[in-house]
Amino acid sequence: MKLVTVAGPPSSGKTSVILKLIEGMDMDKGSIGVVKFDCLTSFDKLSYQEAGIPVHIGFSGKICPDHYYVSNIEDAVQWGIQSGFDLLITESAGLCNRCSPYINGILSVCVIDNLSGINTPRKIGPMMRFADIVVITKGDIVSQAEREVFAFNVKQVNTAAKVIFVNGITGQGIFLLATFLKLARDIRTLKDLKLRFTTPAAVCSYCTGETRIGEAYQMGMLKKLEFDGK
Repeated sequence: MKLVTVAGPPSSGKTSVILKLIEGMDMDKGSIGVVKFDCLTSFDKLSYQEAGIPVHIGFSGKICPDHYYVSNIEDAVQWGIQSGFDLLITESAGLCNRCSPYINGILSVCVIDNLSGINTPRKIGPMMRFADIVVITKGDIVSQAEREVFAFNVKQVNTAAKVIFVNGITGQGIFLLATFLKLARDIRTLKDLKLRFTTPAAVCSYCTGETRIGEAYQMGMLKKLEFDGK
């Protein structure tokens, strides 16, 4: 089974791209599955089910989404293998733009939209910097100049990535993306593989349920601002 990870900021068009991608993969119906990792809620399950795509949804709740992803990705792979999929796509929303759900040797795609601002690519961390492919959506809504500046900023952050413009409504650009996905490696397990970048780190009182504000309640690994004169 092939595994592809798709990540990106919320509302960037990940689900629309995946749905169009599956249409363009020219694979038997039921041979592609999706696992959606989210935080609190998601309505994407309905979109996948309406398209006849097997889907499993997981919510991290109050757990760090990256830690939740890493703790469950092997189980997701085994679900895909047991289900007989030829391709499994994982989708995760990078809520803080710092998330790093990419695994060494596993094809990784970052989806970002042209409407988020031309400087947004420079504000996104490992989620973009370590992607193999960066998909830019909603390019039909902005000018050619804005598209070029946006793509230039993407390449400044990730010089090695392939940059593809995709229209999640019409499917324009999907053929090229599907061509790259067919080159993804076959896997049986992710055990002993490594993430491309460390997950966000924090073991503090707020991680364990503290809600009160003040230094007396702040324990564990914390990072403080430095102000002049203090």
